[in-house]
Amino acid sequence: MKGGGPATGGLDTLPATPLGTSGIRVGAQGLGCMGMSEFYGPSDLTESRATLEQALELGVTLFDTADIYGSGHNEEFLSDFVGAHRDRVVLATKFGIVRKADDPTYRGFDNSPGYIRSAVEASLRRLGIDTIDLYYMHRKSPAVPIEDTVGTMAELVREGKVRALGLSEVTGAELRAAHAVHPIAAVQSEWSLFSRDVERTVVPAAAELGVTFVPYSPLGRGFLTGSFTGSSGSAEGKDFRASMPRFSGDNAAHNAELLAPLRVIADARDSTLAQVALAWVHAQAGVHDLAVVPIPGTRSRSRLADNVAAATIALTADELATLEPIADKVAGNRYADMSFTSAGRE
Repeated sequence: MKGGGPATGGLDTLPATPLGTSGIRVGAQGLGCMGMSEFYGPSDLTESRATLEQALELGVTLFDTADIYGSGHNEEFLSDFVGAHRDRVVLATKFGIVRKADDPTYRGFDNSPGYIRSAVEASLRRLGIDTIDLYYMHRKSPAVPIEDTVGTMAELVREGKVRALGLSEVTGAELRAAHAVHPIAAVQSEWSLFSRDVERTVVPAAAELGVTFVPYSPLGRGFLTGSFTGSSGSAEGKDFRASMPRFSGDNAAHNAELLAPLRVIADARDSTLAQVALAWVHAQAGVHDLAVVPIPGTRSRSRLADNVAAATIALTADELATLEPIADKVAGNRYADMSFTSAGRE
């Protein structure tokens, strides 16, 4: 097995961005790999592997997975790619969400020391590496103080199994408490034109502490690409978005109308809606004075190229002002159950 990844590398296309004070630098846009294994319907693994390769060619170096994606399949799928490019890939994975084989809808949470240690060993084995570059607590368990969780994670750093620590869906207060135990390199939460609750406490805390923000679902799980055009375009079948309030019935129809300002800007720039939405996320680095590395997920090389190009689109002050009101008009929460999100605990 091979050890830790790069401090730099593959950054000739995208500008370099630090992950907190960890010393790790990545391309300013990463790639979320979840959909290559589960949640968004059938996936073409051949095209997914080609997408990974193209991402690296375009300067993407942060690749994001988790142990629950495909119940370990996503980590196993990434192992060959990571092994072939270990000196260039910064690999992020996560622990903390527990599933049941006989109940695909079940989600439990475990941050106990014993579970963390078993989870990291399982992820290292599936990935075929000795060291995880960025290891996230995927969700906070109410049964374990975050100081205890991060204390165990810090032990993994000292043991060389992990290079840097991250947290997902934590409040500003939780981030501060964790950072006091061990430096947190990155905080990951949903952040997009449709989801801005993190700006209340998490973003200010990250900016204050020098923690990099890694927005997941920066395209609103695809809604901001224009893929859903009302109730007839609601997510269905094995697509897990079917259970999300924003993608259902009247909410979907209402939210589709909110894309009109994006279309105006996209048309004027000869860009896609996705590029405008991603450019807005990238612009938040300057607005809030912190490093921002969005990780849009895609299984398609064509969409990947469009997404990466968005990292160099600079929206004007007038365009940002036009997009500003959208989030307050969105119908439906980002999850049916918000209790396990940062917003649900604030």
